[in-house]
Amino acid sequence: MSFQQMQLAPPILKALARCGHENPTLIQQQAIPKALSGRDLIASAKTGTGKTAAFVLPALQRLFDNPAKKGLRVMVLTPTRELADQVTRMTRTYGKYLKVHSVAIYGGMNFGDQIRALSQSPDMIVATPGRLIDHIRRGRIDLSNVELLVLDEADRMLDMGFIDDMKFLFDALPEGRQTLLFAATMNESTSRLGRQFLKNPDCVEMARGEVTPDKIEQRLHIADGRQHKNRLLRHLCSAQDLKRAIVFSATKKEADILARELSIEGFGVSALHGDMTQNVRNRTMENMRRGKIRILVATDVAARGIDITGISHVINFDLPRSAEDYVNRIGRTGRASEPGIAISLASRPDFPYLDRIERYIGQNLTVHVIPGLEPSHALVSSKEIKAVPFTGGKPKHGKKNGHSVKSQFKRHSREAGSWT
Repeated sequence: MSFQQMQLAPPILKALARCGHENPTLIQQQAIPKALSGRDLIASAKTGTGKTAAFVLPALQRLFDNPAKKGLRVMVLTPTRELADQVTRMTRTYGKYLKVHSVAIYGGMNFGDQIRALSQSPDMIVATPGRLIDHIRRGRIDLSNVELLVLDEADRMLDMGFIDDMKFLFDALPEGRQTLLFAATMNESTSRLGRQFLKNPDCVEMARGEVTPDKIEQRLHIADGRQHKNRLLRHLCSAQDLKRAIVFSATKKEADILARELSIEGFGVSALHGDMTQNVRNRTMENMRRGKIRILVATDVAARGIDITGISHVINFDLPRSAEDYVNRIGRTGRASEPGIAISLASRPDFPYLDRIERYIGQNLTVHVIPGLEPSHALVSSKEIKAVPFTGGKPKHGKKNGHSVKSQFKRHSREAGSWT
């Protein structure tokens, strides 16, 4: 199926052609016709599969079909500022030949600028929950004409504690609206939200089966501790095949420290986290897109909002506590059919999180060793560790698949008499 066969408006098809997009992705093939039918929809698919266009294109089509209607007609709710910017950029790209006025509303932006933007009667608002509700309560946004509500990354919004904000919005919007709920993963909380607030929704689930794409090579490096991780990170960032990389850290403070340390080493690097002003975050993202920054050190707050082409590597300096966050992180690479490399650094305290990740993705991270940077507590030689299949955990599909990295280290500890 092509976009042409979906009977999208000529101006939208023209914009798609200008971007070189002729054929929809699988999630777009399934979701767009259902969204165009006017029914509520719950759709889940892995990061990087084209979910954003799967709701942006139907939203633009709705606005094109009834140009005489005025006022706010489409509302898109996102969990992060970066994601709100991404959706707004895509809306303007695909709506280039339409008379559609879209506005991004989120925290960190100047209130005066937002008030002026809202006073111009936008057709579509893309917003984060907190700032949006603030404007609604102050009477600056008229919701009476909203026809379409989109919840983008609804699972992430639930994880971030936005459930009350979403309920407020559901109650404030007209009952006859259409609601589209998109998520990277469908868990019980997300399903419950859909059952409670959507009307007899269609469902599209592309997230079953393999959790991470084949085109992303996943590697694991065992480290003795933070200093060893630092040495590994510097070596990895020096690799010639590393074009652009995102390094994930557990905390904002750690992100700043790592960015400063890499900068001292001469790398083009910047941090990205929630304590930075919005102007600085916007400038950082733009510098990354233009190639002025080669390495971005980020926290999970930005994981789902970073949409930059050409990310060759994702490096987990700190493993995430959530296996879902691991999938979201590494999904920043291997996009648009390009290959990518995801590298995780793990010391002994990280092994419980490593086990959780391996069980969730249903596969084992391949252990790599860099000559000269071997862990001092290695239980086998560097040559052997590459060859040994460090199988791991209980896969998501329920079939046990050998022993985890953690359990193998424990077993080898008893046999080798080290790292007990």
